[in-house]
Parts: sequence; structure tokens; C-alpha cells
Amino acid sequence: MSAGLLLYRRRTAGGLEVLVAFPGGPYFARKDEGSWTIPKGEYEPDEEALAAAYREFAEEMGSPAPGGERIDLGAITQKGGKVVRAWAVEGDLDISTVVSNEFEIEWPPRSGRRASFPEIARAEWVSPDAARRKLKPTQIPFVDRLEAALAEAGRS
Repeated sequence: MSAGLLLYRRRTAGGLEVLVAFPGGPYFARKDEGSWTIPKGEYEPDEEALAAAYREFAEEMGSPAPGGERIDLGAITQKGGKVVRAWAVEGDLDISTVVSNEFEIEWPPRSGRRASFPEIARAEWVSPDAARRKLKPTQIPFVDRLEAALAEAGRS
């Protein structure tokens, strides 16, 4: 199981924007649309999903997520079978300050050498429509659910 946060903000002229993140590492170097994600990560069975979502956001974005009201976006199942639970939180983040934690893999494959890469290479604020193009297809429902929740609350 994984848990994550979909950060959103409202712009006076441009409407709603959501924060999406591009994975780091060599496997994503030549990819773009359909490869982005919300900041998220795995958590242990004894860890609360929401606490894990906040922890993962801080690790991957390099700053804590804003506090405030959360919108439960439910769960989705990704292509490989991983279940991701997410919440939306309104706030802002200067994307120029994003500094992700790193992971290590053997690179190049079968070389015997280890290399470190950031979990998140970069982040962008995008419109919901752009997010639908950029995100992994299985994560698009998070954007749809956020828009529906804001419309229902009269805050879109």
C-alpha cells in the first residue's frame, strides 16, 4: 500500500492547479506524458496511511505539506496492482525549492556499479487538464475526485 497527497491551489486568473511530480532515475529519462505521479510512497502495516502521506510528501518534495483541511480522495489500484490512498490539501509550494530524497540502484544494469538518483526529478503546477495528460492513467481519478469535491463544496 502507498499513500500520497495531491496539493492544489487556486489562481485568480488561471483557476485550479495541482502539483504533479516527475520520477527521477534513468528509467524515466525519456518519458513524459503518462509517467508523472502525485507525491506518494509505501507505508508499513502498523503506520497510519495519512501520516505516511505527509511523511512521503516531505521526503519527496523537501518541505512539509501544508496543514489544513484534507479532502479524502479514496484509493486507486495502479497497473502493477499497488493500491494508492490519497488526500488533497490546499496550499502552495515553490517548485524551485524541491529537493527529493534519493534511491540507489545498479546502473547501468549488470555493471556491478551503484548509482544514486532523486526519487523526484522535478515538480510542476499544472491545470487539471494538463494533470490528466501527465499523470499515470490510474492516478487521474484523484484529479477528477478533487474537482468533484470542490464543486460540491462550492469552492471550485
